[in-house]
Amino acid sequence: MRYPITIKPFGAHSILVEWPNNVADTILEDILQFNTFLETKLEGQWEFVPSYNSLALIQDSVISDFKILNNQLLEFYRELDYTKRTERHLWKLPVCYDLEFGLDLEEVSKKLNMSISDLISNHSSNEYTVYGIGFLPGFMYLGGLPQSLEIARKETPRLKVAKGAVGLAGKQTGIYPQESPGGWNIIGSCPIPIFNVNSEKPCFVSVGDKIKFEAISRAEYELHKIEGEVGIYQPNKTILDA
Repeated sequence: MRYPITIKPFGAHSILVEWPNNVADTILEDILQFNTFLETKLEGQWEFVPSYNSLALIQDSVISDFKILNNQLLEFYRELDYTKRTERHLWKLPVCYDLEFGLDLEEVSKKLNMSISDLISNHSSNEYTVYGIGFLPGFMYLGGLPQSLEIARKETPRLKVAKGAVGLAGKQTGIYPQESPGGWNIIGSCPIPIFNVNSEKPCFVSVGDKIKFEAISRAEYELHKIEGEVGIYQPNKTILDA
């Protein structure tokens, strides 16, 4: 289906296309399809940044005539062919929920009034949609968190959150791709690198993909960490809607 979109300048070099302000897979799919369509239609060098309910279009040169580009984008959206779906993937990523890694696991389980084992089971049995990648290179904003796991960010953020830390905040979950300050509630750790600047595609996950976490033991964590460091770990990937 087509949505009422709005287009506005987003600085001298960018344009922002916005969809209705709802978090929904159907809107995200529409954004991704339009993104793919524009890659074949727009002239010049453009960078596309899809996220939640918007698509940012960025180029090196200053956009000189917004009105012409605005009309062009609206026409392209009317031409969008919905028979060509964007290929998306489901990634299964390992997470160790050991208390050494899950710094907030006990506190979160008490606040949510559930056992640690139930918390882990709920978190690892769900599939999450990648609605955006940002904040840090490779940081995935994962939507679709069960309501039973929704919890506010920590009142006092940590100055250092370890690389690979898996956290909860509001209606989202995510993985810290590198050490960083952060205020998410940490419940585990993913041993494999999410972002590698030396790879052809630094972040192997794309917006629109889905993530499912697999609970692993401490021994499995150590093994996968070594495999990730030497570059031989291959995340389990399946094509969605195949």
